[in-house]
Amino acid sequence: YQLMQLFHNLFASGFSLSEIVAFLEKSHLLEAKYLDRIKENLISGRSLAEMTRSLGYPDSIVTQISFADIHGNTKESLFKIMHYLDKVAQVRKKTLEVLTYPLILLSFLIAIMFGLRHYLLPQIEESNGLTQFLTYFPLVFLIFLILGLLLTFYLTIRWRKHSQLKQVKQFSRIPFLKDYISLYITAYFAREWGSLMGQGLELSSILTVMAKEQSPLVKEIGQDMQAYFLEGGALHDKVLQYPFFQKELSLMIEYGDIKAKLGQELEIEWTGNIFCTSCGAKTPKSYSQGHCFKCFKTKASCDMCVMKPETCHYHLGTCREDS
Repeated sequence: YQLMQLFHNLFASGFSLSEIVAFLEKSHLLEAKYLDRIKENLISGRSLAEMTRSLGYPDSIVTQISFADIHGNTKESLFKIMHYLDKVAQVRKKTLEVLTYPLILLSFLIAIMFGLRHYLLPQIEESNGLTQFLTYFPLVFLIFLILGLLLTFYLTIRWRKHSQLKQVKQFSRIPFLKDYISLYITAYFAREWGSLMGQGLELSSILTVMAKEQSPLVKEIGQDMQAYFLEGGALHDKVLQYPFFQKELSLMIEYGDIKAKLGQELEIEWTGNIFCTSCGAKTPKSYSQGHCFKCFKTKASCDMCVMKPETCHYHLGTCREDS
C-alpha cells in the first residue's frame, strides 16, 4: 500500500519513472532489496507493470497497471489500486479480530477437556456417559480435525485444476458472494475497457491485449471473447452471458455502441447513494434486490409469491397491486 501511495503521489507531482526511482534512492523510503529490484527492472527497460510483478504484487494489481501503461491513465489507476489495497487491509484486520475470540474460546475448551480427562477422570470410579465422552473426546476431535484438513486439501487441489473463468462463474452463483463478486468485476472491467476505448483502441485490439495478460482470469476472458467476436457476436451479448457481470453493463455497452461513445459510457463509480429501483427515491438501505422499504412492503414484485409461486393469492383479490 505504501509503495503504491508513493508512486501515485510522485506521478501526480509530475515525476517520471526514472525520477521516481532516483527520489526513492535518495530518500531511503524503500528497503534496499526492493529498490535494487526496481533499479534492475528500470535498467532492463521493463514497464511499471513488470516492476510490480517482480515485487510480488498479485496479478489483479499488475493487470491494472499493465492496462494503465496502454491507456496512459496511470495516476488514476494507481489511486484505485491504493484505495483497493487499503480496503483489503481493513478487511483482513477485521477478519482477524472476529476470528481471534472464537479461536481463544476453542483453545480454552480443548485445554479444559484435556484437563478433565487427565486429572478428574482418574478420581471417578463409576463410568457413565460423561466419563466416556471425556475419555474419547480428544481422540474423536483429533480424527475429525485430520479428516477435515485432508478433505480441505483434496478439494483445494481439485478446485485449482479448473480454469479461473470456471471458478469465478461458480463463485458468482453463491448467494452471499455473487453480489460482491459481480460488483467488483463489473467495475474493474468497465473502468479498464472505458479507459482503453477512450484512447482510441478498437475492441479487437483490447481483446488481444487481454489475451496476452499474465492474469489467468483476464487472459481467459479475453480468449473467450476473441473467439465469440470472430464468430460475429457483439460485445454486449457476450457480456450478458457471463454470470459475474451486472446486467446493466451489457445495456451500457449497447447504448454506448449505438451513440458511438462507448469509452465514455463505461465508467462505473460508487457514489455512496442508494436509490430505489421502483420509485427512484433515495434510501439508506435496499430491500429485495434494490427496493426502498416502502416499495418492499407494497409492491407485488417483493411479495413471497415471487420465490414461492404456490403462495400467490392474486385470484383471491388480496394481491398488493391490482395488476
